[in-house]
Amino acid sequence: MNNTNKIFDALLVLQYKSGDKKALGLLVKRYHKKLCRHSNWYVKDADVAQDIVQDCWDVIIHKINSLRDANMFECWAMRIVTRKSLDFLKREKGKKVKLKSYELSQDSNNSNSDRTNDIRKLNSAIHELSRNQQVVLRLFYKEDYSLNEISEILQVSVGTVKSRLFHAREKLKTTLK
Repeated sequence: MNNTNKIFDALLVLQYKSGDKKALGLLVKRYHKKLCRHSNWYVKDADVAQDIVQDCWDVIIHKINSLRDANMFECWAMRIVTRKSLDFLKREKGKKVKLKSYELSQDSNNSNSDRTNDIRKLNSAIHELSRNQQVVLRLFYKEDYSLNEISEILQVSVGTVKSRLFHAREKLKTTLK
């Protein structure tokens, strides 16, 4: 995330803390879909993800005054969604929740079919990684978070993030050879 977005978010947080209710609406507009995608990645159910994020907005509203660094709003909100999503998975673990798998559209074009097969192999290899490695890969490559931001979101050291990223890449290299 670039500094301009962080500054704008910080301004909105400070405005909301000062009593401007419209600022919260803008934060919701900026982040609701992103938080839903993040939760959905964990729970593999868009409706459940929506419910989780809705609960997270309640937490955010009630705890935003305790946010010390307004520049860290996005990481803070992502951390809340991560924890709530993981809590949901822990509760559902014993129920054998059927996870929805990625569906890739196939084209009759052979080169497109080869690409689709490569994507399937990569997705399969990623699913074989530990959950911690999957999360770090997703946040780093798909969501474009920095190592420091991932460290904040997951509440682990930067060294742990680097280690998980390294081991995930190494395992993917050997699996895909």
